[in-house]
Amino acid sequence: MNISQMSQTLFYLIEQQPDSEKAVDYLRQQAATFQANPQTSQFYRVFTAIPRYVGKHPVDVAPDMAFALERQRPRFTAEGWTLDRLARVWWLLQLPADDETTYVKTISQLFKAAELNELVALYSALPVLAFPESWRFQATEGIRNNIADVQSAIMLHNPYAMDYFDEAAWNQMILKAFFTDKDVTQITGLHERKNDRLAHTLADYAAERRAAGRSLPPNIELLT
Repeated sequence: MNISQMSQTLFYLIEQQPDSEKAVDYLRQQAATFQANPQTSQFYRVFTAIPRYVGKHPVDVAPDMAFALERQRPRFTAEGWTLDRLARVWWLLQLPADDETTYVKTISQLFKAAELNELVALYSALPVLAFPESWRFQATEGIRNNIADVQSAIMLHNPYAMDYFDEAAWNQMILKAFFTDKDVTQITGLHERKNDRLAHTLADYAAERRAAGRSLPPNIELLT
């Protein structure tokens, strides 16, 4: 994936949103300042401040934009996002990726300090960040998180897990999705990543629930 092209596409999507002039002006100004003199303090400050300047309106993704995103990063989507989430993901792509250690350290600090909506944006951005293999541990942390919106950001409509989780991590995510009543049909790669170990585990889980007189989670039959 070409990060520069993805950044341009995301910015064009921001421009397409109704009444986005203020957001566009703010983001352009901040990006120009950051590119002229990249300072980590500004990078963090803008990431945190974005909702105050762009708002939290739902994003409208036209079919041509959905196609453009999919073409640049297969299965990547901004459907269901808010404008601040979209702008934060775009802003993350402004960070220079010429040094892996610095890049990963800078974004990892955001994960450590982030509040709920910031975490949602960070996990949503995993498929388009540089050095994708470096985010595996962080992604599994998102699965273990007990906040529903954070879990959904990595579990649902997100191709990162499909592409980079090993079988054990993938299976753990699917189990957690069932345990937390997520709509597993919205998990990217659900059918492509089916495996015998997961099927056996889910079959045992289903048998335990039947024995206890409890109903089965919706769509569990898709994987058993």
